[in-house]
Amino acid sequence: MAEGKHRAPETDAAQALHGFEASDGAVTPPLQPSTTFARQRDYSLLSGDYQRDHSPTLHPAEALLAQLEGGSAAMLYASGMAAAAAVIQSLRPGDHIVAQRVMYWGLRKWLQGFCQDFGIALDLVDAEQPGAIQAALRPGETRIVWIETPSNPMWEVVDIAAAADAAHGAGAKLVVDSTVATPVQSQPLALGADIVFHSATKYLNGHSDVLAGALVTADSESELWQRAKAYRAQGGAMLGAFEAWLLLRGMRTLYLRVARASESALWLAQRLSGHPKVAEVLYPGLEGHPGHAVAARQMRGGFGGMLSIRVTGGREAALRTAGACDVFLRATSLGGVESLIEHRATIEGESSPVPEDLLRISVGIEDRNDLLADLEQALDKGTSDA
Repeated sequence: MAEGKHRAPETDAAQALHGFEASDGAVTPPLQPSTTFARQRDYSLLSGDYQRDHSPTLHPAEALLAQLEGGSAAMLYASGMAAAAAVIQSLRPGDHIVAQRVMYWGLRKWLQGFCQDFGIALDLVDAEQPGAIQAALRPGETRIVWIETPSNPMWEVVDIAAAADAAHGAGAKLVVDSTVATPVQSQPLALGADIVFHSATKYLNGHSDVLAGALVTADSESELWQRAKAYRAQGGAMLGAFEAWLLLRGMRTLYLRVARASESALWLAQRLSGHPKVAEVLYPGLEGHPGHAVAARQMRGGFGGMLSIRVTGGREAALRTAGACDVFLRATSLGGVESLIEHRATIEGESSPVPEDLLRISVGIEDRNDLLADLEQALDKGTSDA
């Protein structure tokens, strides 16, 4: 394609921004494991100086992610929690955060403890409800509004543009956890968000073999971004070179994987709706989902590969159903090529707001008929005594 001509994001992802190795023509971006880099005789640098601050293997992955999200810069971290912590730890005592009540439980639990210990005020709200964020804001004190959409594991949908307007009106920044939507199906920065967060362990990597986190910003000169950047370098939360190389490899098939998983998830959700052994299907692609209209407006090309079902017969029936699965693997995490199922209340513990009859499902890229047949036989076995 001619220089300067716009290319589709699918092309940028597949070719990793056309980043072939000029020295030998390799079409796969190189892995550079060195932790330190020699200076020239005049003490000038050839590239980086130390991997914690500058790793040449991170740069292609960060550049690609920033391009896909429409951001000015991206940073990769050693885990999703490290990326989230970099944002929150950039605040000061006395600051205020508004965050979503139903979100990834590990982050919610960490937020509550960290904010209490370091004098940061925290309000958890039902962000999918109109006006909930606005009512919790404290103009002049609120620094961050943190939302997750669709939210784990109830798959509630938050209006990103409305949340951005509310946050900015109070002088706060909006951070959107777009792990499930991915840049394939949502562009939070274009809707007004300031920072997009990803647990890159999930869909961005897509192969269940990398632990990573990512932030993408609309403004790389903002104070919040610069503080998060300094925290990454000083705190040592940098992603390793091999992990960054694997992450870039995963992102090259992102569009294919997300499209396949989303198509299968919608198909499964439609067929499980009304199933006599399923009390409710939670999936924003269903027209009866409370957040469907908002999701249809701010998502594109599908509604994600995640859904949850509530099993008739309660907790024990749900656990038996998960145990009876043969194709679905009983495992935590999501966004890989393999389909997973888990009982979230067991994972999250006694403080979990998740219903005990709920099973979270991560749809992979397997044959969808095999997935449906596995769920149907598992539901029959799991609820036989219900």
